[in-house]
Amino acid sequence: MFSKYGDANSTDGQSTKTIHFRDPVVERVVDSFVGRSDVGYVKYGRTLHQERTEKRKDLLGYLNDIQEELMDAVLYIQAAREEMQDSMDEMSKRSCDPMGTRCKGCNCA
Repeated sequence: MFSKYGDANSTDGQSTKTIHFRDPVVERVVDSFVGRSDVGYVKYGRTLHQERTEKRKDLLGYLNDIQEELMDAVLYIQAAREEMQDSMDEMSKRSCDPMGTRCKGCNCA
């Protein structure tokens, strides 16, 4: 697979690269990284590289960011687990009993 990232280095400070993906899952992850970088650049007006090399944040700042992101991840995991449980509970309400003698929430009998 070919990337949509171009094939030459540009002169505007942005590099482009041709990437041959053998795995479309990896390609989608890379696309997500590039998208997140774009969002961050629009939001903060600089790249992560610029932030680091211009000393706009120190090591403790990066560690704080990591901690906050991981705490957010735990919250997202919990919300996803609850959403999955709600979906499973809803499905179990609609399923037929194993003996097929009566149904709950459907008209299959």
